[in-house]
Amino acid sequence: MLSCRGLRKDYVTERGEVAAVAGIDLDVAAGRYTAIIGRSGSGKSSLMAMIGGLSRPSQGQVTVDGTDIWGLCENDLAAFRNRRIGFVFQFASLLPTLRLVDNVALPAMLHRDRARSAIYSRAASLLAQMGLGDHLDAYPSEVSAGEQRRAVIARALINEPALILADEPTSDLDEQTEIEIMDELLAVNRERGTTLILVTHNLALAGQAERIVHIAHGVIVA
Repeated sequence: MLSCRGLRKDYVTERGEVAAVAGIDLDVAAGRYTAIIGRSGSGKSSLMAMIGGLSRPSQGQVTVDGTDIWGLCENDLAAFRNRRIGFVFQFASLLPTLRLVDNVALPAMLHRDRARSAIYSRAASLLAQMGLGDHLDAYPSEVSAGEQRRAVIARALINEPALILADEPTSDLDEQTEIEIMDELLAVNRERGTTLILVTHNLALAGQAERIVHIAHGVIVA
């Protein structure tokens, strides 16, 4: 499902060029839950951004579901990313002026081949599955941080992606809410067969993964 070869990301700083990712080869099988761990600044988020088609590698190749994503033109990459990859970021990243149901529906509205009614029906169904069926018309500021994160998971699923990338999705949540959000992500992985890659500092969360990838100084060390 995912193959990274010779992946490198360099940044130019006042101190000169810095390699955030210094040459990574990584394979993730379809339907697996893989956790990526490492200290702050180890290159985890830079790696995820390249895997997700958000940040172009300085070198290397990323193949997702059989497609060399960085070989695509910008428009095709954006379309592929929207359809095949779901994102759950550290912060909820919901648009504050839109209702929860609008936020969830938005990625699917970019496709002109889908009826608005069908999109909103699916958005409502996903929110209901996340325990938010009574909050469809609520705005992000009207629900808790945990409820916002559930809405983000629903949004990530709206286009039935093959891959979900979750970058520290529970780091700002209390312990009980963290457990609930992880339960939702694991249910997506196990019940839908969606490949899940999670970046976390929490070794207990990583311990639930089928594989743990440890990154330090931009390379895989274990």
